[in-house]
Amino acid sequence: QVQLVESGGGSVPPGGSLRLSCTASGVNLDHYVIGWFRQAPGKGLRGVAFIGTTDTNTFYEATVNGRFLISRDSAKNTVYLQMNSLKSEDTATYYCAAELESEDTVVDEMTRSDFGFWGQGTQVTVSS
Repeated sequence: QVQLVESGGGSVPPGGSLRLSCTASGVNLDHYVIGWFRQAPGKGLRGVAFIGTTDTNTFYEATVNGRFLISRDSAKNTVYLQMNSLKSEDTATYYCAAELESEDTVVDEMTRSDFGFWGQGTQVTVSS
């Protein structure tokens, strides 16, 4: 059974940093595309950053590009989202999601419906 667990959320002031972790059990994440999504209060779920099975195959949503970094640690079966220069508009519940990568997968075209496995979410609050 695939289980994804997010951690690392919290409350930070604007300009601060957080590192979110997505750790898997029941599956080797090296074979999966991992996506980080977020849902702000009153808004829909949006993709933030994705990473394919090749670490250089990444996607970043425009508002986080240059501030967030997605990476893998295969030994820990974990994917990270390093978030720097946080802004109040980054406040949201963050979810990680996973989907087995195939030869037809185009990472930067994936949407929420393409991901079959989801974590429970972790809250990030950016406020002074």
